[in-house]
Amino acid sequence: MDYSKEYKGVVSTSMMKRIISKKIGMRLVFLFLLFAGCDALFPTSIGKILENPRDYAEKTVTISGEVTEVFSLVVIKYFTVKDGTGEIVVITEKPLPKAGTKMKVKGTVREAFSLGDKSLVVIIEKSS
Repeated sequence: MDYSKEYKGVVSTSMMKRIISKKIGMRLVFLFLLFAGCDALFPTSIGKILENPRDYAEKTVTISGEVTEVFSLVVIKYFTVKDGTGEIVVITEKPLPKAGTKMKVKGTVREAFSLGDKSLVVIIEKSS
């Protein structure tokens, strides 16, 4: 007797377990990919950059905070961004924001200069 027609559409327990584990696995992969790209979603604190500049050197980061100072000279334009953890200089080729503006900035962390135990860590803002 052929029972295949009678049980068509019925899912076995082991098949259901495989389907559920695939769905859970796909969700875990999605969450991993989401959190792997967190730097783009969640800004890096300025304090972390300043505490560990070697860890961030030549890496692209996004910071968020309030513009506290703006400076423009013929050859250089920069502004200072402050969050709750610290303050950092952002060198840019874009038009300068106004002091008091809250903004996100994406750029590369660099050491502008080092003299003895003093150094200036800056972010070079992406022009695009």
